[in-house]
Amino acid sequence: MTTGGGIGRVVVAPAHLHAGNMDLTGDLGRLYGTAGFTIDYPRTVIEAVKSDKITVRGEDRENAERYASAFMERFKVGGGIEINVKETIPEHLGMGSQTALALSIGSAISELYNRSIAVEEMAIALGRSDIVALGFNSFQTGGFIVDGGYKIEDKCRRVPPCIFRYPIPEDWLFVVCIPKKPIPAILKIKEHEEEILNNLKPMPEQTSDRLSRIMLMQVMPSIMEHDIKTFGKYITAFNSRLGGFWEEFQEGNTYCDPIVEAGVKILLENGAYGACQTCWGPTFYGLVDDGDTARKLVAKLEDLLDSEGGGEVFYTPGNNQGARIIKW
Repeated sequence: MTTGGGIGRVVVAPAHLHAGNMDLTGDLGRLYGTAGFTIDYPRTVIEAVKSDKITVRGEDRENAERYASAFMERFKVGGGIEINVKETIPEHLGMGSQTALALSIGSAISELYNRSIAVEEMAIALGRSDIVALGFNSFQTGGFIVDGGYKIEDKCRRVPPCIFRYPIPEDWLFVVCIPKKPIPAILKIKEHEEEILNNLKPMPEQTSDRLSRIMLMQVMPSIMEHDIKTFGKYITAFNSRLGGFWEEFQEGNTYCDPIVEAGVKILLENGAYGACQTCWGPTFYGLVDDGDTARKLVAKLEDLLDSEGGGEVFYTPGNNQGARIIKW
């Protein structure tokens, strides 16, 4: 990320896609352990300048104002800030909208007021990345990321450590689909997310063991070898096996909605090397290595959505640099 003096700042922060969590058992003293990808689009873009009060224009104003106020109060920043939120990541759809927005605002204020505040300190102060560090690491470095989960006794006090980060190969593309029809059900889950997670039954030990082994012995080595075929096979296996654990919240299914199940099938049968649901859904995605296949899959998924209530489909490369801070 670029830094330095100047009148204002533009912060551009990428979205991410979850692949899943390795360990929801907790018997070893840690929980979660999350893997996922940083992607170029969608993204959060804010413009910020010093001001005598906090003023927010543009998208997601309520959350942006809340993060700015919390940051300035927590770090005793005198003065204000004027923020224009020019682009945002779709909210509550498994792509890291709030972490990207919070860290973008915190970084802009820190830069404009010449404060040396670590991004990890910002994240904890703003209530982000204390359980899952995918959004934090996507902001910091981009790439394919695996975090080590959080120590149970340290919950909410530190960001889980990044235990693996590797650049996403330049020819890998993500075909991303956001069906509209399941969104109300997902938003209802999100309203009660904290209660659900606090009362979650432990994952069977053998499931955590298997997920961890798939990640360590197949997923991580195959991206280092740029072996998209093996990587895709096992990231799909990782995600779908994890889906079985969450079936209580997915009407007994591997994915959150039959539309997602149908879309994953379309992806895998028409050229995608792997396919996953991100977080609670309904966003899902496929992994390919050429633009022609990506465009073909976009068209097929658009046909699916046309008959199932609509939505959005696009493809995007990975992001290997994280957020950018630009002087203006």
